[in-house]
Amino acid sequence: MNVKTILAAKTFGGDTIGIEPTAKLAAAVTLLATHRIGALVIRGAGGRLAGILSERDIVRALAGQGAEALDVPVGQVMTRDVETCGEDDNVASIMERMTAGKFRHMPVLRKGKLVGLISIGDVVKQRVDEVERESEAMRDYIRTA
Repeated sequence: MNVKTILAAKTFGGDTIGIEPTAKLAAAVTLLATHRIGALVIRGAGGRLAGILSERDIVRALAGQGAEALDVPVGQVMTRDVETCGEDDNVASIMERMTAGKFRHMPVLRKGKLVGLISIGDVVKQRVDEVERESEAMRDYIRTA
C-alpha cells in the first residue's frame, strides 16, 4: 500500500485546506473548527508549501502568549520544517516516520507541488484495512486447503 491509495480512499481525496501565512491565528482556529480538522497547510508565494499549522502549534502559542496569540500572523506560529512524502511512499514507512517524529499530519508532494495531506488516522486506517484483507485471504486459503 502506498500514499496514493490513501489519498484515493479519502472522502475529499487530495483536497487540502490551507491559509496564508499573513492570516491571523484566530482565522486559522476558525477554519480548523469549521472543517473539523487538526492541521492547515500554509501556502507561500506561488502556492508552494511554506509550512503547516497544527493544533499543537496553536496550543504552544496560547501557552506562551495567552489570548494575544490569536492576533499573531500564522507564519509566526506555524511549523516551517515540514516532513513531506510522495505518492509512491509506502504506508509502513510513513507510519514509522510519523511515530518517530511525533507528528500527525504530512503533506504529500508530486514534483514539489502539494497534492494532498494525510493524517496518522488515514495511515492507521489503511494499514488496518490491509491487515484485515490479508487475514481474510488467509482464512479463505485455510478453508479450501
